[in-house]
Amino acid sequence: MNADQNPSAGTGAALKPPPPALFRWVVLVVISLAMFGNYYVYDAISPLADLLRDQLGLSDSRIGMLNAIYSFPNIIMVLVGGIIIDRIGVKKGTLLFGALCFIGAVVTAATDRFVVMAAGRLIFGIGAESLIVSVTVGIARWFKGRELSFAFGVNLTIARLGTYLALRSPTWARGAYENWQWPLLITVAFATFCVVGPLIYWVLENRAERCYDLGETGETEKVEWSDLFSFGRSYIWVVLLCVTFYSAIFPFQTFAIKFFQDTHGVSRETAGALSGMITLFSMICTPLFGLWVDRVGRRSLFMMIGSLMLVPVYLMMAYTSVDLKIPMAIMGIAFSLVPAVMWPSVAYLVQEAKLGTAYGLMTMIQNIGLFGFNLMIGRANDLSAASATNPGGYALGMWIFSILGLLGFFFAFMLRREEMGPHSHGLETITVKSTREAEGH
Repeated sequence: MNADQNPSAGTGAALKPPPPALFRWVVLVVISLAMFGNYYVYDAISPLADLLRDQLGLSDSRIGMLNAIYSFPNIIMVLVGGIIIDRIGVKKGTLLFGALCFIGAVVTAATDRFVVMAAGRLIFGIGAESLIVSVTVGIARWFKGRELSFAFGVNLTIARLGTYLALRSPTWARGAYENWQWPLLITVAFATFCVVGPLIYWVLENRAERCYDLGETGETEKVEWSDLFSFGRSYIWVVLLCVTFYSAIFPFQTFAIKFFQDTHGVSRETAGALSGMITLFSMICTPLFGLWVDRVGRRSLFMMIGSLMLVPVYLMMAYTSVDLKIPMAIMGIAFSLVPAVMWPSVAYLVQEAKLGTAYGLMTMIQNIGLFGFNLMIGRANDLSAASATNPGGYALGMWIFSILGLLGFFFAFMLRREEMGPHSHGLETITVKSTREAEGH
């Protein structure tokens, strides 16, 4: 229940007003700072790929491992993290997992030993995905029934600013790319946001508990393992869409800069700018799509359209000489549309008190895909001897990504069929207007 909806039977609670809109938006910005730092650290590996190869002698398989190992612990840990969040609350969970992100960034930058670097990425991964779940739950509880998709869009814009800065770091931090370690030291500075954001959020939530009626925003509930099997078919289709869609995006970005350099002969700076287009588009368009969806509904239809847009872009880059800005722009629009709709949809499919578990399970399965496909694409590149002298070796990976886009379209279609039937949760019909009319506003 949103704080503005709570009737508050208790006398003490009745004397407190709901949090004003400005306070909710300040909370959103502050808690999103944690994801800003998180995203920067994750995406810092891609611009470093050629330096890691040339200065440390790492193969594509090992470079892929630095991102794949991030996902490995989350095959289990992110589900545990979601359950922990439901039990200890967003405030404590965000700070706990943000601290792990910072420690992981420090360890990764500390030495040129691959095992230690991989261990740092492992620690970072343990904290990072659970941190995202905690932030996501917090936003859902503060904005459900209001501008939820728009709020998620703003959150993702702030978070992806971290990605954009990481991918463009060869331009704004050009001097740091003389040595593989210097850009990783920059990631440590950005990782401080993973701690600073949660600390400020802690202060704001404490103030809100004293001054405002939070409704169920701060309530938690014990979660049983049996709950994992009770979320329904619509939730399952959303999760399957999530894993295929993100597996077509993030493993591509792991090798995108190297791919552009080897197959299209562009500089690292130009390749970083091209890869950054996905993030730049999503930063601008995700809130706009969220605002649109809040007003028109039709969520599963939009997920179908966004997934289908991914199918041709990889083959365009592999087999044609089309201006790379065109497929990257298409990918950027898709990367704006689907997340703007998909993540807030879960808040309508699952009980609020179990959102942490639901998002944790969803993110766990997503990370199984990211782990497997980062390794698969790295292995495919090595087997095909993908390089500047053999640019055709990248084609196998491009076909894998296109197939994933097609599978995402199928899962979104199945979600729409479910939501158009008798067991609908309102994904196609719930809008801000309909919610306010239901409340009698």
